[in-house]
Amino acid sequence: MSDKDTSIQELKEIMKKFVRARSWEQYHSPKNLSASLAIEVAELMEHFQWLTEEQSREIKSNKEKMAHVHDEIADVASYLLGLCNVLGVDLSDAMRSKMEKNNKKYPPGVQKEQIHKYTYSKRSKGGKT
Repeated sequence: MSDKDTSIQELKEIMKKFVRARSWEQYHSPKNLSASLAIEVAELMEHFQWLTEEQSREIKSNKEKMAHVHDEIADVASYLLGLCNVLGVDLSDAMRSKMEKNNKKYPPGVQKEQIHKYTYSKRSKGGKT
């Protein structure tokens, strides 16, 4: 199966069944799931720590390293989907809503040449924090 063939709801159901089969609902509070999500993101980041920008882009050509990155991405997604399940968040709706806000906040072409978030640029130019 691939992203083209699998819905987010199917993935949420896979996660829900996995958790239920192990009676882990008692441990899956929003606090615990968000902390676990942060931990898994940090584990993903470890694979790129100390690499140059170019080296980080080239990691996809290394099968062994990509296998580890693949697993960490799956761990991140699992905790995110679990958090959506517990909080009743429709991930597709949340993404669409956030992208609408981002389109207003970051209009095309405004920040083309800047690597920093727009709030950083405002601070450095004497703007409000």
